[in-house]
Amino acid sequence: MLGRLTLNPLKHIDPVMTVLVPAVLWFSHAGFLFGAAKPVPVNPRKYRHYRRGDIIVSLAGIATNLGLFVACTGLYAVTGLVARVAPAATDTLALLQLMLYYGMLLNLVLAFFNLIPIPPLDGSHVFKHLLPPDMGLRYRRLYALGFLPILAITWLAPVVLTPFLWPARQLMGLGWSLVGQFALPGGVPS
Repeated sequence: MLGRLTLNPLKHIDPVMTVLVPAVLWFSHAGFLFGAAKPVPVNPRKYRHYRRGDIIVSLAGIATNLGLFVACTGLYAVTGLVARVAPAATDTLALLQLMLYYGMLLNLVLAFFNLIPIPPLDGSHVFKHLLPPDMGLRYRRLYALGFLPILAITWLAPVVLTPFLWPARQLMGLGWSLVGQFALPGGVPS
């Protein structure tokens, strides 16, 4: 596991993405904060079929985010039902619902943001395998830039991201149409 299978948060801190980038965004009043942990180490030599393995690993994180969205959506409804049975716990359950609401939203945004075909996001790993081999090799050169392309687009031209996040808005609307009836006072952002 290359030393990363631990609950010790210090093992997951990346000096640039966990500390520097959020600090720069905070002090520059960018209007948003962004940060990340160290990337999960993957050994492609363990894949039976490189192309298929790379695509599956890349889509696993996105599938996890979608699964967490479903879990948060279900738990949101359950907390609303529990509040009907135990009205004394309504304030606490409303706070839990608010956290679950943001869990729904955040996991959808992360899932579809990671589909953007800009290195080093997961969508770029899928995209490079969809390109003809010679174009794929040229495309892989972008990986040397790290997070710079995605940070530049996020900061300088955020409108470019809108089409990629459209499905997240649609799924959030669908999820909300299913569980909004269980919302408690204070269980949604004001």
